[in-house]
Amino acid sequence: MRRAALLLLALVLAGCGAGGRGHGTATLWVTRDRGAHVIFAGRVPAGENGIRAVERKLKVTTRYGGRYLQSVEGLQGSLAEQRDWFYFLDGVEGGVSAAEITLRPGDVLWWDYRHWTPFTMHITVVAGAYPQPFLRGRTSVVSRRRALAARLARQVHGVVNARTPVRNYIVVGERFAPDRVHVASFRKGVRLELGTAIARRLAADPTALRYRFGT
Repeated sequence: MRRAALLLLALVLAGCGAGGRGHGTATLWVTRDRGAHVIFAGRVPAGENGIRAVERKLKVTTRYGGRYLQSVEGLQGSLAEQRDWFYFLDGVEGGVSAAEITLRPGDVLWWDYRHWTPFTMHITVVAGAYPQPFLRGRTSVVSRRRALAARLARQVHGVVNARTPVRNYIVVGERFAPDRVHVASFRKGVRLELGTAIARRLAADPTALRYRFGT
């Protein structure tokens, strides 16, 4: 009996170790035309790869041995029409096949179907998954409006007007257009520029940028 009990305990512990990364959930968004139309938004189990996560919720076809999405709900990728499916993980453009990524608890996987040109094929980062990717590494919120900056900094677990190097920056600019949202890769991190009006909305509602690519 004691040997059986120990064997059962070992199996349980082994199962926990093997599946631990799958505990919890991630967020899946499926949109078209740079986030203009939402096809699906919901939760999927962590531990899935970026293809299986979509297959759980929607009708899809794949290509290249299941490594790339060909269609979702009938929306087909087309080289001739220059329309295809692209994904972002926590706001950052996928650099490998989505079949190679493993979703962690709290991740945001965003698939978008859009037109592309040779100049717009690669969009390295988007604003709409905020507060990601600003939770990846230390973020400084740069603004003369310290109270506003402090509210934004709390959302990303960052600091206000950092004097030492950080990975990411959120800049609230008095000279920007009030609703400016511009995001881009910056050194080894990300820089988000916000006009004062959109910054105030974001401070009050962390979902204010949802599904926006940013200019």
